[in-house]
Amino acid sequence: MAFQEEYHFTLPRGYKDMDGNLHREGVMRLANAGDEILPLKDQRVQQNPAYLSIILLSRVITKLGDLPAVDTKVIERLYTMDLAYLQELYEEINSSDMPHFRGTCPHCNKEIDIPVNFMEAGR
Repeated sequence: MAFQEEYHFTLPRGYKDMDGNLHREGVMRLANAGDEILPLKDQRVQQNPAYLSIILLSRVITKLGDLPAVDTKVIERLYTMDLAYLQELYEEINSSDMPHFRGTCPHCNKEIDIPVNFMEAGR
């Protein structure tokens, strides 16, 4: 199985540039340690921690339609639905796989993989 580093996406609404062109198709790459650490030094994040996701997305979105580049100004002008979609995609592709253990279905006695979600445990 090949290691996937880039993920294609389609924004629910799309980004409308200054000329009125709509951009919906894009590519997001996996984040690296620098993507998560370096923005913490940014003055905008220190003044408003919510701005972290704006910078993170501008670093990992490598393509959006025909735009020459994706920067924080582009991310700031996204519709909230598209921003939420990209934040969810970021979390999905950058979170580690959930561990599984082998178990037996109590209804049919078939062996199954059962996911273990440590983040949800105890809630």
